[in-house]
Amino acid sequence: MRQRNRGRVALAAVAAMCAAVALPGQAYAAGEPAAYTFDPEAKKVDGAEASTDASALTPGSVYRSSIKPGQKLYYRLNLDARTNGYVSAVAVPRGAGQVAYGDGVTVSIRDSSDLQCGSQDARFESAEFPRPIAAYAYRTVAKGSSTCQEAGTYNVLIERESKETSAPDEWDLELRYESEPQLKSAGSMPTDAPENWPSASPVPPTTAPQKRSGGTSYYDATGLETGEWKEEGGIRPGQTLFYRVPVDWGQQIFATATLSNNNASDKYIGSALALSLDNPAHGHVDSALPLSYSGKPTSVSLDPLPPVKYENRYDSTSSVSAMRFAGWYYLSVTLSPEIAKSYGKKGIPLTLSVKVEGAAGKSPYEGDAGVFSVTQDDRDMAEKGLAGPQAARNDRMKMIGAAGIGTGSVLVLGLGVWTLLARRRAATAPAAPSGGSLPYGGPPQAW
Repeated sequence: MRQRNRGRVALAAVAAMCAAVALPGQAYAAGEPAAYTFDPEAKKVDGAEASTDASALTPGSVYRSSIKPGQKLYYRLNLDARTNGYVSAVAVPRGAGQVAYGDGVTVSIRDSSDLQCGSQDARFESAEFPRPIAAYAYRTVAKGSSTCQEAGTYNVLIERESKETSAPDEWDLELRYESEPQLKSAGSMPTDAPENWPSASPVPPTTAPQKRSGGTSYYDATGLETGEWKEEGGIRPGQTLFYRVPVDWGQQIFATATLSNNNASDKYIGSALALSLDNPAHGHVDSALPLSYSGKPTSVSLDPLPPVKYENRYDSTSSVSAMRFAGWYYLSVTLSPEIAKSYGKKGIPLTLSVKVEGAAGKSPYEGDAGVFSVTQDDRDMAEKGLAGPQAARNDRMKMIGAAGIGTGSVLVLGLGVWTLLARRRAATAPAAPSGGSLPYGGPPQAW
């Protein structure tokens, strides 16, 4: 019986370790770009075409839904009169379906009278190839404002626009709902957006590029810090790679993507590579102009953005307004599938140059700010190039290791107690008669 129990403990430990090592992902055919990896914690939710039928979203949760061409879908929020709420939508076209200039989604939050609190759209524009695109909307509580300030039921409306020439397939949606923490002292915060900030591009890193492999989504985006990073295996036609960079209060982020040469052709492709930046709430910050390619080394950079400050939200420019909180900022890079026709399906060497400048400032929020903060663990993950699932796996392995040590200690302690009792029992037992059998069934048997 004891042997059987020990075997069960060992099997349980092995099963736990296997579960810890396994990472969620999505299968894809050999030689084809990896599919978008949705957050495994995402709950399935259907958007409603009538607002009265909308399902409620919960703060801090992730959801998975879908939307058809021309469809308008509602989801519901229950908001109080003091909390800022953010809802983002990542639209993921299925397969390699055709998209056109202007195709995309619009996300808005509206009150019960259909007054719009905030909105943002995500469009494909001149880079007319399928890839994940993100947008967010928010309801913010502001002194002196009379719109969307009351507690009550609000609607999230997601609208999809597609041209007649575009593929009619549904797009998957990954939805997130985050609540912004309360301020330590709301009355002392600036209410004017900054007018000037350092805009000169920093000196690029002088160290040799280090290898990193980008993720397939926001969920498994690979951590980066200041430095030059070479994508292991390059970027393949049609592939989107995700990276994340911790940017704290008062810090600026700069990013440049560089494609290496490819001697297979010299054909000019006008929109070959797209570089995009999104904030910790998965709201779109900015995109670089699509990079053209003709087989020679070439690069593209994001425009200089302001340091992260709370008061950036008061700027009318969306790229400045989106730099409103600290946390993980997400870089995504997509290579056009058109590249394969002239340059082949193999990966083209890709290098990302990232620079985070400025000293980290103090958070304006009360207590733990959650996703709107940068912790030492975040910095360590960026230094080591860890994605969220990898960090979680490491934590589980540490926990399993500690549990294994604990289980081993209990077994050793139990064995020691059993041995002590056996010896005491043997010392107090009467002597066995000559030629007779030992009492109590004889000495303890080995396990």
